Amino acid sequence: MDFQQLISLIPLMAHIEVHASSHTFECPPKHHQLIIVRSGHIQIHLLQQAPIVCAQAYAFHPEQGTYAIQVPKTRAAEYILITYRMLPEDYPWTLRGPLTTLSEFKIHYMIDELIRTTHDIHPLNLEEEAAHQFRKRMMLERILFIYLYESHLSEEKKSAAVSIEETLSYINEHYMVELTLPMLARRAAMSVGYFTVLFKKKTGTTLMDYLYDLRIEKAKKMFQQTDLLAKEVAQRVGFIDYFHFSKVFKKKTGFSPRVYLQRQKEI
Repeated sequence: MDFQQLISLIPLMAHIEVHASSHTFECPPKHHQLIIVRSGHIQIHLLQQAPIVCAQAYAFHPEQGTYAIQVPKTRAAEYILITYRMLPEDYPWTLRGPLTTLSEFKIHYMIDELIRTTHDIHPLNLEEEAAHQFRKRMMLERILFIYLYESHLSEEKKSAAVSIEETLSYINEHYMVELTLPMLARRAAMSVGYFTVLFKKKTGTTLMDYLYDLRIEKAKKMFQQTDLLAKEVAQRVGFIDYFHFSKVFKKKTGFSPRVYLQRQKEI
């Protein structure tokens, strides 16, 4: 897949569908298909291949034949299936395989517009129909461009496992500032759902539990090594609200900060 092909071809959308359950599909002859995950993650089953976990997008070529999309039984997911043609049909279009993007907001906005244009708008005349078709073509072309460009960039990045390792290092160095799941997932170039799955697989816990454990361990060391007040310690390890800090501290250690300080003085 490359931009030289996209320059020479015109994408025309045939269908757009929204799904939230497992299905089996087949890419029609002379058509291509694009799966875009809106929420959660899915598994893609191709013939004679191991299942592929997809949290962003996947491009199907007509030569791939029948494939199955499986939604995890314990988690909800929503995905979009776009079926489209590339004109002229005798020119090669080799886009296939996993696609990544950091521009999910833009993609999802255009998907919403494609769905609205397809289902909610009823042109009154041929001129309006031509305008709607042209607008859909431009949006589809923009979606393909984003995936081509940003997937190419991501090929130079490290694997997902290495990205999680880098995220852990980042958390260990920046635990005292505000860290959120969407921010860290975006930094790792993953969807929130896929990031959550990989993070728990790596650490055995959720992001917030990992972050709270780390902050409380840092707080305990400060209590042992400094004379800082509990409120000062709370702020230095990343808690804006002292009452929240006190609640989490007691949950993790079995003692309130005040009792923990008293016990340290007695040692």
